[in-house]
Amino acid sequence: MSICADNFRTEVNEVIDRAFKAAIADGALPDAALPDYLVERPGDSAHGELATNAALAGAKGFRMAPVKIASILAESMDLSGTLIEKIEVAGPGFINFYAAPEYFTGVLTDIIDRGADYGKSDYGNGQKVLVEFVSANPTGPIHMGNSRVVSLGDCLASVLVAAGFYVEREFYVNDAGNQIEKFGLSLDVRYKQHFLGADAVSLPEDAYQGGDITDLAEEFAAEQGDSYLNKTESDRRAALARFALPRNIDRMKRDLELYRITYDTWYYESELHQSGAVNRAVDLLKQRGMTYEKDGAVWYKATAMGAEKDEVLVRANGVPTYFAADIAYHADKFARGFDICIDIWGADHHGHVARMKGAMDAIGLRGSRLDIVLMQLVRLTKDGEVVRMSKRTGKAITLVDLLEEIPIDAVRFLFNLRDPASQMEFDLGLAVEQSSQNPVYYCQYAHARICSIFKKLEAEGITLRTCPPDKLALLRAPEERELIRHLSALTEEIIGAAKQYDPARITRYVMELATLFHKFYNACRVNCGDEALTQARLSLCAAVRGAIKNILTMFKIETPENM
Repeated sequence: MSICADNFRTEVNEVIDRAFKAAIADGALPDAALPDYLVERPGDSAHGELATNAALAGAKGFRMAPVKIASILAESMDLSGTLIEKIEVAGPGFINFYAAPEYFTGVLTDIIDRGADYGKSDYGNGQKVLVEFVSANPTGPIHMGNSRVVSLGDCLASVLVAAGFYVEREFYVNDAGNQIEKFGLSLDVRYKQHFLGADAVSLPEDAYQGGDITDLAEEFAAEQGDSYLNKTESDRRAALARFALPRNIDRMKRDLELYRITYDTWYYESELHQSGAVNRAVDLLKQRGMTYEKDGAVWYKATAMGAEKDEVLVRANGVPTYFAADIAYHADKFARGFDICIDIWGADHHGHVARMKGAMDAIGLRGSRLDIVLMQLVRLTKDGEVVRMSKRTGKAITLVDLLEEIPIDAVRFLFNLRDPASQMEFDLGLAVEQSSQNPVYYCQYAHARICSIFKKLEAEGITLRTCPPDKLALLRAPEERELIRHLSALTEEIIGAAKQYDPARITRYVMELATLFHKFYNACRVNCGDEALTQARLSLCAAVRGAIKNILTMFKIETPENM
């Protein structure tokens, strides 16, 4: 929040505490411990800038009806020297606090002074956070199922940065295990079909069927010829995988960069095995008495940590499971000095959350420092119908397919309209619509409209000047006050989004900001003929434009000046 808004909240808390103590000293309230109460923004601005449940929270301790406590507190409150203009007792015992005019001018001055930094805070105190998201198998292109994860992960990381955390983004490359074996098999079949014909060898139903597999096999054949036909099956498949994986990963990087996503680290699962990290993790669990052997396999005592069943760590053939590698990977995250590790997984991984957090506890790390965000997938629709097929592949819709149809700004914004746990439909028609029905267009249009206001007035010889508090105090219209009130909450909203791991709070905030600006614009003429009021309204416009730009830039969404 702005400095002024922060001071106002501090003053409200101090006034409440002093009122409790004064009422106790006067005998109006019995001598009891002060309750833990909340001071929050009311949902309806008609109820003031802030409201408290202090009377309700104190009902048990004071053995008195909340409404009576609220009345006593209101009578005991000294508002002198504060930004509080008045208070009201409402409902079952809430107390509402209304700000004086100086509050609104102070908020606006803070916002203008902070400029591009408005909305940022030091709430996170520089704690190191690793956000791992997408982590798709490198056996094919990034598909539509990961598109929401990509947007959510990147925007969450940006929110955390704005809230004062040190953040790194990481992609975990699953380049080991069964999927890589299947990848090598699939490439092998297509490679042999290239030379021997499609009927000479068939592709198993559970192999990778996409055209990208054929393309990679053809590239390998062009480079190596038929020299690998006489190699052993294991050598041929290994060579094909070594050839294809880097190309797939490079393509993933290009596709993600197109989506404005860059990672600080691409972490390879294969390195965990090669470095011995997986075996070390298993050994550590053994040393801590968290394993046992059964049927030749090594098992982890997951039930001892609250899970429903135990898990295999090392199969009877001596090959570690994916779960063992996952434990080693997360242990390595904390070993790299991260205070908090955030994973974004699909909702179908719900059962894995407790197992992984428990495993961190089992190896001596605090599982509470590992946070999992579960995300529901997206259903694409167009004209009311579900879109299932890709025009290019005939099978899964890829990220590139989506970005060829929909502007990147719309994709990034619309995927963050709902909290991660909510299911959502992505309307392809709405995403390309240039109207107020399209949320990202609506917000961008508010920014562009403000830019056009400044350009038009500049053509008339009117430019924005520094506006002192006494001139900003002219902004008294309900639409002006409501706009400033909403602007004052941006930092608080970003902190809330960081706490809840929900960047959708910010998209909803900026949509409401755009709505309130359009209401102001329709109700209050900026160039009103009064020079002082015109300058005050220009200052308000500049603050709104800056806030919209700060938010959209944080989410890597463009802020056009003309639309």
